[in-house]
Amino acid sequence: MAGALWVSTSRWLAPVVALDERVAGWAAGQGRWAVFLHEFVCFGIRQARACLFGGCLLFLLLATWVWYPDDAWLARYDFLVLAALGLQVGLIALGLETVEEARVIFCFHVVGTIMEIFKTAMGSWVYPEASVLRIGGVPLFTGFMYGAVGSYIARAWRLFDFRFTHHPPFAATAWLAVAIYVNFFTHHFLPDMRGLLFVALAVLFGRTWVYYRIRHVHRRMPLLLGFVLVALFIWLAENVGTFAAAWRYPAQRHGWSVVPLSKLGAWLLLMIISYVLVSGIRRSRR
Repeated sequence: MAGALWVSTSRWLAPVVALDERVAGWAAGQGRWAVFLHEFVCFGIRQARACLFGGCLLFLLLATWVWYPDDAWLARYDFLVLAALGLQVGLIALGLETVEEARVIFCFHVVGTIMEIFKTAMGSWVYPEASVLRIGGVPLFTGFMYGAVGSYIARAWRLFDFRFTHHPPFAATAWLAVAIYVNFFTHHFLPDMRGLLFVALAVLFGRTWVYYRIRHVHRRMPLLLGFVLVALFIWLAENVGTFAAAWRYPAQRHGWSVVPLSKLGAWLLLMIISYVLVSGIRRSRR
């Protein structure tokens, strides 16, 4: 059973499966703490697998910031577009990503790019470097950063075999996602409805538990807690991205500083859009 989850996408992981089974046998003979430690390590490895696309993209941002030549004929942002496309093709070819996950990345790429065009026009943040592959002030690689969030949710859903109790109806979550997306635009001209959106989020998902399988049995946590933890990691990744000068907020115009923790709420809401997109694709697949 454990092995089936490890190799659900690729035969490349067969040696890892064999090692996992040997360690599991050893841990079973050592007691409860050894079993817990083994599951904790497996949980971390599987989380790393779920973050594969986003982690690779973050590495590209840092690597090009450190090593990409200033006088290169291809702009750094344009290189990131081509590198992200190559990464996408490579992951699918190696069986490390499914076509469904690529569809999620594409959908959120479009959703994110549209919002980026508007936000940069409003001065919310800027992309300081020149490039050719862009729409207005938005380099096309930025859509992949949004897609990485959807990719993580889709991969985690599959790798951890998510199950839910007291999950709200899909139609209700879809309306919430639409309201969140619209508010990202309208709050520049109308009162910000973010407080009401947080209340709606708590009402809809307050009773929802997500069950996730690491090896043989499902563990559980409140789904809202899972949302907050994922948003926290996205906020940390955003700090890395701004440190690598991939984009800059107005407060970082004269030098890098930590992204305000208030952005955590924005990422929480944006992640709900991604979550609903993934659940909608899985719903249509069923």
